[in-house]
Parts: sequence; structure tokens; C-alpha cells
Amino acid sequence: MKKVLLTAALLGLSTASAQKTQLEFWTISLAPLFNDEMNRLVTEFEKENPNIDLKWVDVPANAIEQKLLASVASGRPPAAVNLSSDMVVKLNEQGALEPLPLTDAQKKLYFPNTLATFTDGGKVLALPWYWSPKVVAYNTDIFKKAGLDPAKPPRTIQTLMAAAKQIKDKTGLYGFVPNIDGISFLHLFQEAGLPVIKGGQAVFNSPEHIRLVQQYVDLYKKGYIPEDTMRRGYTGATELYSSGKLGMLMTGPQFLLRVQNDNPAVYNLTKVTPYPINVAGNVIHTGLMGFAVPKGVRDKAAANKLALFLTNDANQLAFSKVTKTTFPTTVRASSDPFFRQGGTDAVAQGRAVASGELKKAKDLVLVYPDAGKLNKVFKDNIESAMSGQKTVKAALDDTVKAWNASL
Repeated sequence: MKKVLLTAALLGLSTASAQKTQLEFWTISLAPLFNDEMNRLVTEFEKENPNIDLKWVDVPANAIEQKLLASVASGRPPAAVNLSSDMVVKLNEQGALEPLPLTDAQKKLYFPNTLATFTDGGKVLALPWYWSPKVVAYNTDIFKKAGLDPAKPPRTIQTLMAAAKQIKDKTGLYGFVPNIDGISFLHLFQEAGLPVIKGGQAVFNSPEHIRLVQQYVDLYKKGYIPEDTMRRGYTGATELYSSGKLGMLMTGPQFLLRVQNDNPAVYNLTKVTPYPINVAGNVIHTGLMGFAVPKGVRDKAAANKLALFLTNDANQLAFSKVTKTTFPTTVRASSDPFFRQGGTDAVAQGRAVASGELKKAKDLVLVYPDAGKLNKVFKDNIESAMSGQKTVKAALDDTVKAWNASL
């Protein structure tokens, strides 16, 4: 009799387990540093939803898009996936994302400009999660050796370029690595108040656009910018700064944690100042991360609930306190005093500086047809201008012509 009861009990447990909904959510490159926080989210969501078994999967940034497309094609996508704004644009273009049915109350949880970044044709394609406005970290020892006053860091792009030249001339070290790889000039144009697309046509070959790009071409040709700038971007800049061979690092404050880990001596010499704002644009390009629901999810209601859970006020605030350098995209969480607290170390300084820049932060990734193809045209022509294969005018003229043939 006992054996029968035991068998029945086990069968009951097995049946209950089988009836549970199996969900996965994917993040980008958060393991192993943030394992505890992601596992906390799993436990909390399962507690609130006892009929669901939730699994967290972390995916490298360079693999997330192909892995997601493969999962959609196989009919087994995750319930929610962490994507950047440019990934959302590309994957939506390929029909891989499911619009999120949000109520007006749910929409009001997020800053309007962050929700707008993930909205196309009135459809919300992802929920905003976290972002970090750029700051300028600088090595006070290098400043002193170059004859610059560490108490008076540059506050405009012109004075920053002048400081970079002085650092290179006086010390032989590079002063800065500008964010000009890939399609970053599209963001620099907007930060400078210059349009990219107007009336459905590309317009970034005006004399003002040409002058802006020419500044960087001149710096590159004269040896004031590292040769691998166009290939390595943020990664190369962070490595150079961490090794004590770069005067200034223009980056999100989260990269300061990498400096702290890689070279504590350089980190201890680091101070942080605001990213130089161009008065004409009055905006800082700030890459935005979100959670999207892929096409083909079997339980859309559960997936929607999961995406809202991962990006709610409490969980966004908890994540920011763990990362110490990222900021929530919900109105309520962003008002927490934690973000305005300063400190003597670079991470605390970076968080306080960046919190003052949130009102000017905006993800400047643009939505347009054939984005992958047009972005490659832009990148290739900018690299031709930087290497001297084309004049800046010819490079921008050729790019605009190619874009307008597709737009």
C-alpha cells in the first residue's frame, strides 16, 4: 500500500512538473559577473509564477543575433531576449520580433524617449532596460606630464582635441581615441545638431558634415589618433587606457570597472568629467539595451509578463546597484538617490557625472530600410576617407547617392 501511495505521489509530482510552462530569457555577456543577480530574477519570477519554470541563458554579443534567428527558424525561441537598439532594428527588419501589447499605464513606466527608440510604426518592439551616458575618464598623471591641469579637464570637443594634441606632442602617448568606428559618425552628426535623413532622403554631405569628418581625418593623418581606431573602437580604447598609454577615455562609466580590474594603478590615477556637449545638438548618443519577445513564442502572454518583470522599477534599480555604472530607463527607479551619490573613486564619480547627463541622453540609432546594406556603404566610405583613398566630400557624396537609391 505504501509503495502504491509513493508511486502515486511521484506520479503527481511528475504530472505537476510536466504541466509547468518552460520559459527562457537570454542576456548579452553578463556571465559570470552578474550570475547572482540573474539567478535572483529567476527565483523571484518563479515565486510569483509557480506554474512557470524559468531558465537564464547568457550569450556572447557577437553570437546573439544568429543564435536568435536560428531559434526563431526552428520554432523554439526564448520568451525574452536582451538586444541593443541596432539589433532590434536589424532583427525587426528580418521579421524576427513580436510586437508587445502594452497598456497606456505600462508605457508610462518608461522614459518616453527610451520607449520611442524601440517603437516602429506605432508598434513597441522591445522594452527599455538599461543604458549609460558617455563620460570622459582621464589619467591625471598623463595630464601633468603634458602640462595640462587635472583640475581643469576639457569641456568642449574643441578643447578636448587640443588637449589630445598636447598630450601626444609632449608625451608621445595618444590623447584620445574618438568614437568614429563603424557608423559612429551618424551619431556624431546628430550630436552636432546636423541631420542625417530629411524628407526621406540622406542629407549628410553638406559642408558642415564634411567639416566635421575632416577634423578627424586630419587628426588621423597627423598621427594624433591610433592606427587601429577604425577597427577596434571601444575595445581598443579601453585596453590602451588600461595600459596607461591613453590620456582620455570617452566611454560609458561601466567600462571603468574593466580599467579597475585590469590596472588598479591607472584606475587610481583616473578622474571623470562630463562628455563634451555640442550646443547645437544638446544630446549625447547613449546606446540603449532592451528586452524583446521573438517571433514564434508559444505563450505570448507569459513572454510579455516576463519582459515587463525584467524591466520593472524594482528590478531595474536592483540591476543598476549591482552593476554600479548602468542606469534604469523607468522614471521611478531613475529618481533613486543612489545615482546622485558622488565619491572619490572613478566609478562613483562616473555614476554621479553620468546621472547629471541623463536628461540629454538619447539613443541616436536611426530606423531605415536595408539598414545592414546601407550601414556597410557608410562604413566603407568613411574608412576610405580616413585612409586617404577618397576625399571626405567624395566619400560622403558617394554614400548619400547610394543611400538615396535605396531610401
